[in-house]
Amino acid sequence: MEASLTEELDEEEQLVRRHRKEKKELQAKIQGMKNAVPKNDKKRRKQLTEDVAKLEKEMEQKHRDELEQLELVAKENKIDSVPVNITNLVLENQPPRISKAQKRREKKAALEKEWEERIAEAEIENLSGARHIENEKLAQILAARELEIKQIPSDGHCMYKAIEDQLREQDCTLTVAALRSQTAEYMQSHVNDFLPFLTNANTGHMYTPEEFGKYCDDIVNTAAWGGQLELRALSHILQTPIEIIQADSPPIVIGEEYSKKPLTLVYMRHAYGLGEHYNSVTCGFLPSLLSSCAFQSTFSRSLSLYYIN
Repeated sequence: MEASLTEELDEEEQLVRRHRKEKKELQAKIQGMKNAVPKNDKKRRKQLTEDVAKLEKEMEQKHRDELEQLELVAKENKIDSVPVNITNLVLENQPPRISKAQKRREKKAALEKEWEERIAEAEIENLSGARHIENEKLAQILAARELEIKQIPSDGHCMYKAIEDQLREQDCTLTVAALRSQTAEYMQSHVNDFLPFLTNANTGHMYTPEEFGKYCDDIVNTAAWGGQLELRALSHILQTPIEIIQADSPPIVIGEEYSKKPLTLVYMRHAYGLGEHYNSVTCGFLPSLLSSCAFQSTFSRSLSLYYIN
């Protein structure tokens, strides 16, 4: 009984710690989104406010559901642990008892199924929305180049993970952590190339040296979202051009002065309803991806991983 209570407390403590970590990472992502939108762009600032509110609401609901689920499992464990002192009780044809581990697995599977159903419903509602239209345009652009999207999780590290994936195709083993560390180091050693492009979202003024230092620290120590400035730094670090494919504009090449084979990323403005996002690409275009059903299925699986993990 005492061991069971200890296990429940440990699970609750781990869940609370994970929630704190997820909230911290979300705040870092939100800050990155705010930094990417000019203060005087009222339309994008309004959309940003709505996206941030949606992010926070979804995380709050997710955490509430997980806590309720933990409490439910704890109650079931307490019921299972109540001693029954009945002598010579024989039950014929009694079904096999389900273990606690099996119950937890079934609960997790039920939650995963629920998330997948919610995602599917959201995608049906979004068939005429901006995200779907963007996906269709990108599929056509990539098809012309015999490429297809390689999904990258939306966790604040998407740009760095997309670069990591592209480098892996060139037998380079730099990790996300190494890319973040080198990016921050390069930007700190070339302050004048980056500082003029960073402004305080509250004051509209250019970053102070202290704010710029914190910005670079966040690149290394948090899941802060990476954008064009970080891509510029990475292009110089790797001495490699980086091509950005997008739905509504011609591709952008950063680091055209370098002659190596470009790293290719896909920039999405409406991915997951969470704001801007980067994916990688891979060769071997599959024609079926042009159909909305196939494309939405790929998208849904990626989004379900984001919510469940």
